[in-house]
Amino acid sequence: MKETCTDLLAEYRELAELAQALTPEQWQASTAFHGWTPWDEIAHLCYFDETALQSATNADAFARDALALGASLARGEAISAVARARYAKLDGPALVIRWRDTFEDLIAVLSRLDAKARLPWYGPPMSARSFASARLMETWAHGQDIWDLLRRKRPATARLKHIAHIGVTTFAWTFANRKLPVPAVQPYVELAAPGDGVWAWGDPASADFVRGPAEDFCLLVTQRRHLDDTGLEYSAGAIQQWLSMAQCFAGPPADGPPPGVRVVRD
Repeated sequence: MKETCTDLLAEYRELAELAQALTPEQWQASTAFHGWTPWDEIAHLCYFDETALQSATNADAFARDALALGASLARGEAISAVARARYAKLDGPALVIRWRDTFEDLIAVLSRLDAKARLPWYGPPMSARSFASARLMETWAHGQDIWDLLRRKRPATARLKHIAHIGVTTFAWTFANRKLPVPAVQPYVELAAPGDGVWAWGDPASADFVRGPAEDFCLLVTQRRHLDDTGLEYSAGAIQQWLSMAQCFAGPPADGPPPGVRVVRD
């Protein structure tokens, strides 16, 4: 659990440092993610890190607030609007300070939990380890939007393994979430880790496979890149269908960017 929290804290701090260096103009520029600004991206993370802290410290209060959030969304209020309302008085630098205070507190709480402890969330309860990994995945994905806006290449790290694991284990859920039959296959996923080494899941003898760079796989399953814009190799049929709609995050079915959306980077 402490190792996972160490990785999560590193992911948080890396993005916080990037955000702290943004100019006023950059804070209000539109990213490729539904036109959200970097302010929206950090506000979204801050909101759910605050509710994550609430989940880990006061489950009853979390349950009440989760119901209220669900009611707001059912009335048609966008999740981005919810965060904007909460932090409306904060500019970008002040928002980063609030977010940093929140995630530092969250890490302190999570690191003391047993990895198998169950925490409530927006759906089934999650183990503490999966909970921390999911926060890392969301932080990395929304951070990618800001890196892309700045046209900067983010160094890939071994922390991607957490995201890749979520991507692999949500194979069946990707279909079920779209009310599609789940294929009776178990994909073999073999990814080139950043720097050196290989991460693998499943049976290497399987005819249903995905191979390629770990970063590309993570960009795909978080819907930050289209399949055509990755270096992944894969089998036809069920695996190609999965990768065309892969979604490793909770919520209703979503679609990633169209093909050809490549980012010019330094």
